Amino acid sequence: MTRQEFLFLSNPEKFLFYALAFASLGIAAWQIAGRARLWLSGKPISWGGPQRAGWLRWLPATSALRWWWGNVWSYVLLQRKVRSSRKRSGAPMHLMIFYGFLTLFIGTTLLAIDTYSPVKFHRGLYYLLYEQALDWMGVVFVVGVVWAFFRRHSMSRAELGRAALSPEIDEALRAKQSVDGRRRPMSHALSDNLALGLLLVLGLTGFLLEGARISANPHWFDATTSPVGFSVSSLIGRVSPDGYRVIWWFHAFWVFVFFSVFPRMRLRHLVMAVLSTAGRPPASMGELAPISLAEVEQTGQIGVAVARDYSRWHLMSLDACMECGRCTEVCPAWAVGKVLNPKQVVQDLRGAMASGEAVASAVSEEALWACTTCNACVEACPVLIRHVDLIVDVRRNLVAEGKLSGPSAVMLRQTASTGNAWGAPAANREDWMKGLDIPLCRDGVEFDWLLWVGCAGATDPGAVKTTKAVAALLKKAWVKFACLGPEEACTGDPARRVGDEFLFQDKAQQNVSVFERYAVRRVVTPCPHCFNTLKNEYGAFGGRFEEVIHHSQMLARLIAEGRLQAAAPKAAQVVFHDPCYLARVNNESDAPRFALGELTELNDALIPERPSRSRLAEPPHLGRKTLCCGAGGGRMWMEEPPTHRPANRRVDELLATGAQTVAVACPFCRIMLDAGIKQARPDDDVRLVDLAELLAERNA
Repeated sequence: MTRQEFLFLSNPEKFLFYALAFASLGIAAWQIAGRARLWLSGKPISWGGPQRAGWLRWLPATSALRWWWGNVWSYVLLQRKVRSSRKRSGAPMHLMIFYGFLTLFIGTTLLAIDTYSPVKFHRGLYYLLYEQALDWMGVVFVVGVVWAFFRRHSMSRAELGRAALSPEIDEALRAKQSVDGRRRPMSHALSDNLALGLLLVLGLTGFLLEGARISANPHWFDATTSPVGFSVSSLIGRVSPDGYRVIWWFHAFWVFVFFSVFPRMRLRHLVMAVLSTAGRPPASMGELAPISLAEVEQTGQIGVAVARDYSRWHLMSLDACMECGRCTEVCPAWAVGKVLNPKQVVQDLRGAMASGEAVASAVSEEALWACTTCNACVEACPVLIRHVDLIVDVRRNLVAEGKLSGPSAVMLRQTASTGNAWGAPAANREDWMKGLDIPLCRDGVEFDWLLWVGCAGATDPGAVKTTKAVAALLKKAWVKFACLGPEEACTGDPARRVGDEFLFQDKAQQNVSVFERYAVRRVVTPCPHCFNTLKNEYGAFGGRFEEVIHHSQMLARLIAEGRLQAAAPKAAQVVFHDPCYLARVNNESDAPRFALGELTELNDALIPERPSRSRLAEPPHLGRKTLCCGAGGGRMWMEEPPTHRPANRRVDELLATGAQTVAVACPFCRIMLDAGIKQARPDDDVRLVDLAELLAERNA
């Protein structure tokens, strides 16, 4: 049992079909080639400094293929990022459309192989399974498209993942459009409806053609071979050969239209996303690409001024954007009414790629400085766009051009002059140690672990409490550790993410020389920002460590070894806030909870859910989906009105759990949440502590 191709079609009709098919494919290829020329105007990608420059050359051919295939398998075929979206994002609908379309595409490809190859396999049991699969997955595809239509027209913009504009932001965007004369739509309703309509027409005319084929040639089919097609044939009745040819050409016409127009619609991500995902650079979420002095000497500038200053992969990723709005939905700045809209940033950059406009002008400096670099947008993006890289690269250029002022500029000067982002003298880094008998590297003590304190841990009163608690616990567990005291300088994380790349590199090289002097191989730190920088970024500057861990990981390890006791808070009295740079950027949510007496499996969870039974009062957003406190990306040192503070939004969610104690694991989070709690509950006795302090109380 099989079916005849080009049923009832004459040779001239076959020739016309091939001519139109190749013409429509040529139109699509011409449009994609035009975009590819723009991508190639960018720079060859380089990650990890001179030691790993040009990752295509760095990876052996077989490793590169495994890397590409692994990305395609995980993020395209398995749709990992889409499946990790919350239900209200429309993920099930998208999966129905994707897998339905993919099945129909594979079916058409197999049919073409059977038609044009000498091996004929399109028959027998295989053919029966083939028809069944295409029938039912075609239904899944059509239902998904219809669902998308109803969802688009029945749900609000916020529910669609496009957070509603405040009147102030909407007015600002309209004013910006009127000044530069370019259309900057916040939605593409007409284009989206046309795209969905085209997909629906393809699906429905495909079933109509299947029904017509059965009606015109009934002895080849029955209700079990092609149940949906057989049902359609029963509805339309007997079809003549001429009638079949009309239906066949009607379906083919829409296929040609699809090929011709999809590169100009959001449907382009069907191709672009595969290319972008496969070529994703092998860099962790928390790693930014360095700039070399040789590059600055060659280009005469620092950072990105125009789109061609980005890497080729970053430019290609802009065209892979499916404009789903998931990045905007999770953005902490957008959620509190700031103008930063990650989706719009990508759209503006795409426009600047074609026009040559200055990137800072296309996006707006206000939006660029609003980013907290929390990577929520990166984590949510189905096609792996690295929004934070795009934003920080422009910040680098703005800082180099002297366009940063205010407290954040003061922070850079303090970091450069004192080695402390808060401006405290280096000698003050030992103040917290007074009376505690803390071992110091310079005294020649033997140690297994370097306790990296960080600027906040040595300066901020709340963070100092954490530092003391960690040191006491390490002593209690007989861990051989030492500190650097005044020889410790800022890791450079705030400077790098604000945009002063060479100040960061100066501090990195300074610290690495100290590590080499004392043969430091293992580091533990209470600061997730220092943790991320030391673990993911210092390798490009000679920082070679056997292990870099966060203090929650160290404490969890010591508890597991029986050297410490886990905290035992009263049920529902403690709520834990996941820091972005620990939970999302470095995928660690279980260790801090283990230290607080909970056994969870949140690491690597696609959609972290609140445990059904837990002593902790977990908030709705936890693990990798945590809400940002607003301190990252240098925002700690930038002024903003209380109504636009992401910390206040997070505080409201934490306090809504009813807990009387908020546990943290980051000095930045502690500072921001402390201000938010005092604003939200000025008369309440809500306690804010680091988890190390709770453990210190338990192990006193």
